[in-house]
Amino acid sequence: MKYYIGIDGGGTKTAFSLCSSEGDQVAEHLTAGSSYMMYGTDQVVERIKTGVGQLLQKGNVEQADVAGISMGLPCIGENTVLDHPFKEAIYASFPGVPVYIGNDVEVGWAGSLACEEGINVVAGTGSIAFGKNHSGKTARSGGWAEFFSDEGSCYWTGRKTLELFSKEADHRLPRGALYDTVREEFHLTDDYQLIDLMVKEYFPYREKVAGLQLLLEKAALQGDPQAIQAYRGAAEELALIVKGVLNQIEFPQGFSVSYSGGLFKAGDLILKPFEEQIRALGGVLVKPLLPPVMGAVLLCFSQFNPSQFPAVSKKIRKKESER
Repeated sequence: MKYYIGIDGGGTKTAFSLCSSEGDQVAEHLTAGSSYMMYGTDQVVERIKTGVGQLLQKGNVEQADVAGISMGLPCIGENTVLDHPFKEAIYASFPGVPVYIGNDVEVGWAGSLACEEGINVVAGTGSIAFGKNHSGKTARSGGWAEFFSDEGSCYWTGRKTLELFSKEADHRLPRGALYDTVREEFHLTDDYQLIDLMVKEYFPYREKVAGLQLLLEKAALQGDPQAIQAYRGAAEELALIVKGVLNQIEFPQGFSVSYSGGLFKAGDLILKPFEEQIRALGGVLVKPLLPPVMGAVLLCFSQFNPSQFPAVSKKIRKKESER
């Protein structure tokens, strides 16, 4: 029996899945983020190597029995100079095992659309879109860097949370649930205490800023109009990323757009306005078929065992629908 490994990397976490050659999931594993721009090449390579080792141990499988590893990682494809040594270090960590390395947005697409034609938007810590059309042409848009991109992501909405709090605090906007939510979360007795807290404990950590989005969600669910509008703004930005893909490759009217990433856990707060934006572009918003890590598994089969891909894809999708 041969085995295939899929890895979905992100800024805050990395998911691993081990499947048999027949598409049965044998083991899964979760560890910390795998952005080499954030954590450095050495740490990420070691994290992936250790993660694979722990995954194989869980599945009672030897590395010699692994027929392929496919991984989607942040930052890949954004710096060719730095990508090369990073990839070489990954390859060297798995001697004798075929390895495919792509951007995390590609495994998001592969999972959400099961490698079929369409566009996937990732809105996690950062934001990016990837599309592939019927002729096999691909394009990506967004995801440059948090300082001037990643619009509509959890990091972007996390910063928006702080912006709205400051505006509600000093009466530029009417005070609502967001103002009270932030004060309660950080036990503020003076609104300006937030500045020192953010500078010291949040601003240096991208994932912690992204986590502030949960406060925005809480306030929006309580009816804060500014918080609700922030999600509409995020939907507009994510739709613009989709438009960026459409401006590069052709899709038929009624093309599929799917999604992955933590922002979409906010449910209808983001999905309803996003669906409206996608419909205006001529597309159809569809629920993800598989999680990104299983998309990585499908990519692994398509790369290293294409003859088995159709049967495995059907089997994995069936199992996911039965959950």
